Amino acid sequence: MNELNTSDLPAIQYTIWAADLHGHRFHVKLRIENPLPNGQILQMPAWIPGSYLIRDFSKQIEMIEAFAIDNPYEVLQLERIDNDQWRLPSVAGAVEILTTVYAFDNSVRAAYLDTERAFINLSSLCLAVKGQESLPCALTLIPPKGTCTNSWTVQTGLQAAKVDSQGYGFYLAKNYDDLLDHPIAMGEFQIAHWKSNGVLHSMAIQGCIHEVDLERLATDLQAICTSTINLFEPKTKKAPFQNYLFLVNAVLSGYGGLEHRNSTALLCRRDQIPQVNTPLDEASYREFLGLCSHEYFHAWLVKRIQPKAFQPYQLDRRNHTRLLWLFEGFTSYYDDLQLFRSKRINLKTYLKLIANNWNGILRGPGRLKQSLADSSFDAWTKYYQADENTPNAVVSYYGKGALLALGLDLKIRSFSGNRQSLDDLMRLIWQTHGVTLDGIAEDGLDDLILALLGAGFNKTWNEFKSRYIFGVEDIPIQKWLDPRTISVKQKVHSKLEQIKLQLGLRHAEANGWLKVTHVLDGGAAQLAGLATGDLIASINGERIIAARWDKVLSSLILGQVIQICFYRDDLEHECMTVLEDDQIPTQYTLTPAE
Repeated sequence: MNELNTSDLPAIQYTIWAADLHGHRFHVKLRIENPLPNGQILQMPAWIPGSYLIRDFSKQIEMIEAFAIDNPYEVLQLERIDNDQWRLPSVAGAVEILTTVYAFDNSVRAAYLDTERAFINLSSLCLAVKGQESLPCALTLIPPKGTCTNSWTVQTGLQAAKVDSQGYGFYLAKNYDDLLDHPIAMGEFQIAHWKSNGVLHSMAIQGCIHEVDLERLATDLQAICTSTINLFEPKTKKAPFQNYLFLVNAVLSGYGGLEHRNSTALLCRRDQIPQVNTPLDEASYREFLGLCSHEYFHAWLVKRIQPKAFQPYQLDRRNHTRLLWLFEGFTSYYDDLQLFRSKRINLKTYLKLIANNWNGILRGPGRLKQSLADSSFDAWTKYYQADENTPNAVVSYYGKGALLALGLDLKIRSFSGNRQSLDDLMRLIWQTHGVTLDGIAEDGLDDLILALLGAGFNKTWNEFKSRYIFGVEDIPIQKWLDPRTISVKQKVHSKLEQIKLQLGLRHAEANGWLKVTHVLDGGAAQLAGLATGDLIASINGERIIAARWDKVLSSLILGQVIQICFYRDDLEHECMTVLEDDQIPTQYTLTPAE
């Protein structure tokens, strides 16, 4: 690697290296060429865009020191302003700040380091230089020391300036926000490559011991990505990025993703990845493809089409919007739709996915209490801080938002005689707010829908808002689907399914006991007085363990008085309840019309 002339580097420079693989610690050096004269403030982000929870990344800083460059032996006294901010003294000339950061979070939202891999969200490691966030930044990645890391490479979507064959070296970012928007993975990878509309895409996978079926992954993802590019740009067929990277961490148990402008970080189970000579659960693999489709769609909707409330992100506080049903819900609608359109799944499977989501929403009592607008606004404190009462108090802006998108799609098609669809609205949103990067106001869809469909659609749209976005009514998909193409029927439950729905109880196994985790409003379990944390000992005198749960429930009958023995706080209790017909929420099946 050729040396980079320091005069070519921006005034804000970060250097990161592994200080302690076994102790999971990074060293981060921040060089500021021109600190503000009145006492430069440094700030650690409190949250990461795309995950709406205050995470207080500063808590992982174990040590922080500052030095004057002109006098390297002069230690500068940092003033701690609050949880996330430090102030430098007034100093002439460049300064360096050295931090030691603990990193052992195996999610997609933070940072991780051990002898097997490293993963970096720069919001977990890099202090912001307040007042200079708009300036270009440089990042230097130094190879870790140790024989276990000799074969590691670097995978990131960040712009490389001068790097070696393994990817270590200098990277550039347009500003601090751009720096944070590029996760970095280090370690050993299996990599799939493909092109969608001429744009290079890659998937770098860690965690799979067996050989990954890269050809199958490339084929499936090529189809999904091409379909999504063409959705937004049917004429130009151009993507809004020059390349795209899927970073995958395959683990024993875990699932999730976080979107970025030209990449995404994904967490999945190993058995969701197709591996050569290894059995593959096709349903689990389909779920993984849906995750890829979801995060890829975010490259348009969220990363470029944004709520005005997020422009700019204020990473020291909660950023509220009532539009997450649009940004996450509509994305959730399209993630499965793009699987169908790209021929990764057939119509029967697609309709089953819709029905599963629909039924899940209908089983949640919280849907009758919280609107989609409120669910979006309260994401910080309710959705992202779920507890035992969450199903009774919260509706998912993902799930019901996807159902809303389907309903709006059906109504637009009906109104226009199938000449227009939700696709046309998405393309209008893209051209108006994505290409321009002009954020959407909280009521910004009103003008767009008017421009697309005219005043004749106003009544329908106003009803949507009042009933299903700001109201808590169930979305009547069953009334809007065309029976000539889609058959909608009320689901016929098995006896066991029916009893579980009537009971309204969720549980987990705990040291041989069946432990209650959630009690749903209106169910027989709540009427009996069961609560979260209770250990169920017996039902009608029959001992209960997880392995016998289904068998015992299957023996119950409608109208029967049920005697439940349970322990709460190590004290024995008894209660009685009855299974009633009105405890069963309406559920549906969707199939292609014959």
